Amino acid sequence: MFQDLNQKVAVITGGSKGIGNAIALRYAQEQMNVVINYHSDEAGAQKAVDEIKANGGDAVAVKADVATEAGVQALLDAAVDNFGGLDVWVNNAGMEIQTPTHQISLDEWNKVIGINMTGVFLGAKAALNYWLDNEKTGNIINMSSVHQQIPWPTFSSYATAKGGVKLFTETIAMEYAPNDIRVNSIAPGAINTPINAEKFADPDQYAQTQSMIPMQKIGEPEDVADAAVWLASDQAKYVTGTTLFVDGGMTLYAAFQDGQG
Repeated sequence: MFQDLNQKVAVITGGSKGIGNAIALRYAQEQMNVVINYHSDEAGAQKAVDEIKANGGDAVAVKADVATEAGVQALLDAAVDNFGGLDVWVNNAGMEIQTPTHQISLDEWNKVIGINMTGVFLGAKAALNYWLDNEKTGNIINMSSVHQQIPWPTFSSYATAKGGVKLFTETIAMEYAPNDIRVNSIAPGAINTPINAEKFADPDQYAQTQSMIPMQKIGEPEDVADAAVWLASDQAKYVTGTTLFVDGGMTLYAAFQDGQG
């Protein structure tokens, strides 16, 4: 579908499950070569690699902590050593901890910021240096959230990180636009991923979440993956510094949908 992506190389952090996994499989459909990062879910990462190879694509799984420079460098090295370069870097790895702000520990705060914000910085920095050193163009896609815009009490560390991802994306998009390096974010809403599995297993919580979405349905990881493949392609060649919301309209504030208020 996107011929320009054929044989391009992508690194996807947190690619063993959920949205990252869906992006890896979607990229492989375009015959891209994919480095699938995982932190603990080796089985999930290897399953994705096997599926990609069975369908004629190519991929490798790499264990790495994206909140460290050494971990990020390992991912870049894997892309170069296995596939000869790097074209797209997807900063997808993330986590959340629900705790009232007055009770969250510094270790919990740092853990969420480290993966969701520092990991994005380190991944972007590694990709930028590779492209600048090799006089190449490139494409960074950062995974944000509707909570870069919507406050989320008891998830202050997560919302803070995603707000930071928004402005970081916009800043470096402006900074490296003259180098033809594009930087964008995707902000998913309520998506049917493993991180939400327990909550969505409760019919009442599932219905409550649906009521917050104008389209009245929960999204699937593939919905986000479709956005990620478009942003990586030349069809989005004039798009940089923006956030693409994939949220069924959640950021439109569904409570006002029928003229209430």
